[in-house]
Amino acid sequence: MTRQTSWATSLAVILSALAQPGCKICSCAQGPGAQVPGAATAAAGPAQEGKSVAYNWKNVVILGGGFVSGVIFSPVEKDLVYARTDVGGAYRWNPADKSWTAITDEFGRDANSGIESLATDPVDANKVYLAVGTYTQSWAGNAAMLRSSDRGNTWQKTDLAFKMGGNEDGRSNGERLAVDPNQTSIIYFGSRKNGLWKSTDSGASWDKVDSFSASDSGNGVGIPIVLFDKASGAKGKPTPTIYTGVANKDGSLYRSTDAGAKWKLVPKQPMGVMASHAEFDSTGVLYISYGDGPGPNNVMDGAVWKYEPKREKFTNITPAAPKKGDTFGYGGLSIDAAHPGTLMVSTIDRWTQGDEVYRTTDGGKTWKALFTKVVRDDAGAKYLYWHKPNDPIGRGWMGDIDIDPFNPGRVMYVTGQGIWGTEDATAADSDKPTHWTFLDRGLEETVVSGLVSPPSGPPLLSVVGDLCGLRHDDLNQPSAGGMFDNPLCGSGTGIDIAWGKPDVVARTGWHDKGQWGAYSLDGGKSWKPFASMPKGKGAGSIAVSADGSAFLWAPKEGTVAYSKDQGATWTRAEGLPESEPDPDWAPVHFRPAADRVNPNKFYVLDAKGGQAFTSTDGGAHFTAAPGGLPSLPDYQLSSSSAQAVPGIEGDVWLTNFKELNHSTDSGKTYVAIEGVTEANAFGFGKAADGKKYPALYLMGKVGDTRGFFRSDDAGVTWLRINDDRHQYGFCGVIIGDPRVYGRVYLGTGGRGIVVGEPK
Repeated sequence: MTRQTSWATSLAVILSALAQPGCKICSCAQGPGAQVPGAATAAAGPAQEGKSVAYNWKNVVILGGGFVSGVIFSPVEKDLVYARTDVGGAYRWNPADKSWTAITDEFGRDANSGIESLATDPVDANKVYLAVGTYTQSWAGNAAMLRSSDRGNTWQKTDLAFKMGGNEDGRSNGERLAVDPNQTSIIYFGSRKNGLWKSTDSGASWDKVDSFSASDSGNGVGIPIVLFDKASGAKGKPTPTIYTGVANKDGSLYRSTDAGAKWKLVPKQPMGVMASHAEFDSTGVLYISYGDGPGPNNVMDGAVWKYEPKREKFTNITPAAPKKGDTFGYGGLSIDAAHPGTLMVSTIDRWTQGDEVYRTTDGGKTWKALFTKVVRDDAGAKYLYWHKPNDPIGRGWMGDIDIDPFNPGRVMYVTGQGIWGTEDATAADSDKPTHWTFLDRGLEETVVSGLVSPPSGPPLLSVVGDLCGLRHDDLNQPSAGGMFDNPLCGSGTGIDIAWGKPDVVARTGWHDKGQWGAYSLDGGKSWKPFASMPKGKGAGSIAVSADGSAFLWAPKEGTVAYSKDQGATWTRAEGLPESEPDPDWAPVHFRPAADRVNPNKFYVLDAKGGQAFTSTDGGAHFTAAPGGLPSLPDYQLSSSSAQAVPGIEGDVWLTNFKELNHSTDSGKTYVAIEGVTEANAFGFGKAADGKKYPALYLMGKVGDTRGFFRSDDAGVTWLRINDDRHQYGFCGVIIGDPRVYGRVYLGTGGRGIVVGEPK
């Protein structure tokens, strides 16, 4: 079993940087469409509003790859199911084709893509609520509550004065957002660091519940569970009995019996563990899963208990206690709504043999482990095997499990890669195998670090968080070969090809043992690790000369180095400064690019130092351009890049957040494109009919309009190609396809790879 690290970890470098106070990096798109007269030279006029170009958008199929932190079934309508993720937004199940539909793509980066909690209305199937916010650190933006009356097709937003942590510890616990089943205008939310909150107007406004003062002892998880006891009240009146679970091992479960006016610890409850999930069955018995930590990592012990409120009695019904060398806790818990005493639980952090699902039909007196007899269908997601011959990885970070209230045999559970589901969970009751399918069609939650669309061979190569990287021969099917291997990696950070010999590919990344690099001579079908690595720390990014004879590697810290023997040896590139140590989250300083025609030319942008450099001897020596460029702070470095134009020697473009710069003399001089007021990412695609210069693609701001743009005239004018419904949260990569005019690829920070084509 390979220990997973959600790309929640790998993305922290990017998202945390972009969330710095005062950071104005584009939230992918806002405002009306625009055709904007820009500037190919500094003399061009200001941007002006105009028309956009209509595009169709969809995901390149990967099939998940990120941590789905919760699944929520509607209690009032069959087949209405939602999923929330730690950095990739929220989704709604489409029963017609068994896929997921993203319901938060209209929000840009500033709205956050981490979903802290999700609640469905227990009476009106059309209403759904989201608590959104990715991080609680000081540099993170404040959170918000979203409410929808059309199942997430459109949203109304209420900004809050505190932060949430959809990508922090305890994110698969819950739910911490709950609607009163007797008076649905009342909603409670348990925050991480700011106490308990209440809305009495269906989420439009929120007030702190001052009577609740319980503490989580400073662990930053707060109140992960809010649960109403519906049977304690009557329709049309506030439910009197409410339970909360606090992330505290010295007393986790609190209760109010007067609709939230006063709160007390529930007596005689388990100590030494904290509640992760809790549900009532139809007889009023409360079942609770526990761990000695919030998860999804470092849970060493746990238990399952049932509580009978009428008797004030707790009973330990733990299926299996951890043994020496086999540590784990309990994450998910779900009740069969139609059969009291029937429930399922999932372990969490059982790394010795993978997490397990247990099922009981007698209130926890006896349990059956389902994965001793299991049949799995990977649905084409071959990366799940990690290039091993055994079963696909489907048993890690199992922080939530849910039984369909309308179909007791239908169950879904979450993992660090996505969702698994079965239709025959009840088969376990007669000792028969259960059948599980990977249900991530449409739920594309990966963090994309780099994209290349070669002039021949596969249409797309990528490096991504947690999945290393992928070769796509068909954009509508998952990668047949799974993730890149040799080496298998935690996350890929950089990728490039030799434009004149596109079978030569190089990539960089990191895993538990540190940074690594590898190259391919067959277009990414097979790989060979570099025999050595340059001095420095952090994987950084890489460029490949036009003929594939040289690699230029810029690590996160240290010196830029080149190799002319396929990574057997590396030599420091002279003339470039050394990257100084930075905060862990800070992106790489240096952005290398290879000239796409002349194999001896390389370009490097030092965005932090505000300087561009050129080499004419294969990366051995660099000369600084005489003119200075904007110097960027750490939190804006991820908007810097260097890109050389295919087919034209010496034609180079730079993005450095504040400007888009262009050189036609091999980097000796650069001119700022006046109409572009923010430049976050940049790429090239096939030229329009009758044009020789490639189509340009920009992620940033032209005039006063933010969005994704295309220029068919070398940057003189720009057309916005997205709309307000297609923003995709944080986006960090944009490139065109050199073989299909108008096709553009987006690398997102949680919504996978998105491809757009003109309508």
